[in-house]
Amino acid sequence: MQINPRVVLLLTCLANLTFVPLAWAQAGDVAVIVNRNNPITDLSYQELRKIFNGETRSWSTGVPIKLFVRDPGARERIVLLNLLGMTEHDYKLYWVTEVFRGRAQASPVTLFSNNVQRQAVQVYPGAVALVDARDVKSGTKVVTVEGRMPGEDKYPLR
Repeated sequence: MQINPRVVLLLTCLANLTFVPLAWAQAGDVAVIVNRNNPITDLSYQELRKIFNGETRSWSTGVPIKLFVRDPGARERIVLLNLLGMTEHDYKLYWVTEVFRGRAQASPVTLFSNNVQRQAVQVYPGAVALVDARDVKSGTKVVTVEGRMPGEDKYPLR
């Protein structure tokens, strides 16, 4: 008997949805992760804002930035919206406008879990994502924000 990959993906998605309320209740800091080959180690809050609003399109090395974001309603998405000072509606409209006017090739890639985001960041050299700090695994490169790591006093992404 052959297992249909679509069924496996659907079951995985449903399993992730089951745990959303528990994750929300225990939500903490949100980490900024990048591809392990990215030499960046620290970003200011303003630099992070410019990256996630598409104003900064490439890293200092010239590698294009690839944005991965969580789906609407996820804690990481709420932190992103706070970072940008936007509502969900504003965010969607902003990216439609950026693409329509030719200032962006595409809107950020929306992914359904922190695990999928981590995997995507490993694959794409210019990738960046916001993930729940509790979901950071060994080998994941976490960038400090304003010189602070998640869990430290005055960490700005909560």
